[in-house]
Amino acid sequence: MGDANKQVWDDTLTRLLDLSTVTVKKNAELESRVTELEIELSAWKLAHANILETAEREKRAHNVQLSTFNRQISTLECFKNQSPLILCVINGDENVFSRSLMVQGQQGGRQAAQALTKAIAEYLTSEEIQVFGRLSFWITIYYNKRNLVESLVENSICTSEQFEAFISGFSQTSPRFSMVDAGFGKGAVVAKVIEHVQTHAHYPQTLRVFLGASGMDGTEYLPAFNTMEQDQLLGKFVFIRNHQNEIAPEIRHFGVSSLETTDLFIKEKFNASPRRPQPHPLNMSSSTVKSHGGLISPQSESQYSPTNNGFKPIDITKPLHKQTPPPCNEYYLMSCSKGSACKYSHDWCLNNEQLITLAKNAKKAPCNFYKNGMECPNQASCCWGHVCPNGSKCFHYTKGKCWFKGANMHPEET
Repeated sequence: MGDANKQVWDDTLTRLLDLSTVTVKKNAELESRVTELEIELSAWKLAHANILETAEREKRAHNVQLSTFNRQISTLECFKNQSPLILCVINGDENVFSRSLMVQGQQGGRQAAQALTKAIAEYLTSEEIQVFGRLSFWITIYYNKRNLVESLVENSICTSEQFEAFISGFSQTSPRFSMVDAGFGKGAVVAKVIEHVQTHAHYPQTLRVFLGASGMDGTEYLPAFNTMEQDQLLGKFVFIRNHQNEIAPEIRHFGVSSLETTDLFIKEKFNASPRRPQPHPLNMSSSTVKSHGGLISPQSESQYSPTNNGFKPIDITKPLHKQTPPPCNEYYLMSCSKGSACKYSHDWCLNNEQLITLAKNAKKAPCNFYKNGMECPNQASCCWGHVCPNGSKCFHYTKGKCWFKGANMHPEET
């Protein structure tokens, strides 16, 4: 009888032990599953919060745009006689068109212009805004031509000939489409972009400004956007984006709407090796250095050698204005907006002395803005003359034949 009871107890303890083991294992599995579900729930909560934040930002941006547009409609009489403006301004150093377009040359340029126009047209169509009258649509791309061409060639994106043809095709698509060489340095391009959008955003007939400046550095663009926010102009802006997170947080917080583009611009960053033509130093301590009107004399020819980066050496037997073609004053002293269409040369390698001579000679010619009674947009940085070098005692002025015809170009004290 005792053995039977012992066996019963042993079987009972065995079952309890097995049940405990199963319970502990099941409990561990349940705890693991709960942890997984909590992690998944956190991810969904985060995604939901991001969606709500994005929706709220888009709603806020839309409301800002709609408010801006309604304010324009209610206050502007100019819409009766002027076409509403739609502007597209792009930093061409940071937004480079895709290789598939570049290698097609002129045809690729036309396709790029058409694709960009189509994307903007579809965006405008999707807006809840009824635009009346005929739109005036402009595209302006600022870029540093020499640096950009070098980068494109070095990264095997296209040849310089293909790029020239691409520019031609893009600009020929419409008289209102242009690609402008802003000159050396990233700062020159950014300055042009900021000045362009700030100026035109204040025009009452400007409805939208599509801004392409990928990787926008808040420190460069932030002051301009702060000013335009104070002037209640940000409702006119739409960012052109070609990949995720391309706009700096300092700029993104303004809540400006964005236009996504696909396969139009190069998404990845490529290596750039910008180089600016450096003037050849002159050994002023050498007695063999002589000059004739700012040019190096034949005696100092040994101190001058052609560059190896595509620039041509000046013919030292001729003055600057007789080079073929002469160097472009605006290109070397400011920035030339004509690009490849300029009739003057951008390819000469000028030393410091020649640049000084170029600047002095440019001041002898009147600024066309001042000459025609308008304010010069370049102000003190203008390379052209704002006053006659001979002042109020100019002999030609007394005869009515001086080039400096502006009202204030012959002050009493020059």
